[in-house]
Amino acid sequence: MKTIIQTTEDGSHTLYVPELDEHYHSTHGAIQESLHVYIDAGLRHCNRTEINLLEIGFGTGLNAFLTLLEAEKQQKKIHYTTLELYPVSVSNATMLNFSDIIDPSRRDVFEILHTAVWEEWVQITPLFWLKKMKMDLRDLPATPPDEEVDLIFYDAFAPEKQPEMWRQEIFNSLFNLSRDQALLTTYCAKGAVRRMIQSAGFTVERLPGPPGKREMLRAMKMK
Repeated sequence: MKTIIQTTEDGSHTLYVPELDEHYHSTHGAIQESLHVYIDAGLRHCNRTEINLLEIGFGTGLNAFLTLLEAEKQQKKIHYTTLELYPVSVSNATMLNFSDIIDPSRRDVFEILHTAVWEEWVQITPLFWLKKMKMDLRDLPATPPDEEVDLIFYDAFAPEKQPEMWRQEIFNSLFNLSRDQALLTTYCAKGAVRRMIQSAGFTVERLPGPPGKREMLRAMKMK
């Protein structure tokens, strides 16, 4: 898909997809959104010292970069599996300004997230391992390929843009892949999405959303 780099309200970049008329992040602030939805509401509420994390939509790599940095702050080991059927080109990724804003000294790490090989584990730092997979969500396995998942970042394009990414079968599979007390966070708070997550078996709560968005969702797999 063709993408165009645009600047959001917090000064950080996002990618715009003319074909879908859709942005990869909130235009109110890409970094603000990722921190709020995935780090503050997700990672910082996962109490395990070793975390198996599954991300739906690698995109620009912003969530992975923020997670890597947070892992160092919390001294947690993270195995980060991310699914992306249409990867952003390395040339586009290196033009994004996330590391310039967050930590210019880690620009090399941000770029390694994009240049790392696909379909196998790559150790990026002493605490962070990455596996990028080109995979259709509809091909999610019924059981975990490695260990059960502790945390899910659901960051696909909006349901009205890519409805095939928001299906009951997908959330059923994610429930089956998850450990007891696993968390799922997503920026999308639509009632239909909340009901699908609940139908899969998760307990769902609405939380205040990031700037420009009233609500988001966080779900837990209860024992």
